Amino acid sequence: VLLQASGGGLVQPGGSLRLSCAASSRIYSSYSMGWFRQSPGREREFVASMAWSYDRSHYADSVKDRFAISRERTKNTVYLQMNSLKPDDTAVYYCAARVGSPALFMVNDWAYWGQGTLVTVSS
Repeated sequence: VLLQASGGGLVQPGGSLRLSCAASSRIYSSYSMGWFRQSPGREREFVASMAWSYDRSHYADSVKDRFAISRERTKNTVYLQMNSLKPDDTAVYYCAARVGSPALFMVNDWAYWGQGTLVTVSS
């Protein structure tokens, strides 16, 4: 499956952004969708994930209660709503997909990747 992420940009601390990730084809019920991020000099890290066909999601501790992952099945699109943004949230955000459980948080566990969208949190 091909993934296209969008919605990044420059936002002030405390602000909000919503990222979108559109799949080029139907996302099947066995899939899970996720978001990862990578800032300069750091490894890519897990942000959030969810199952496509049932209501189960996971979040990194650093974004819990600030970020929310959601899906729109009719559009084969997953979203990441980011609120109360901090400068430490500055990174390239990648969407990802895998067959199976959303409860795997290592980069190598995810088979399909989008191209990334840059989020910069700065005043």
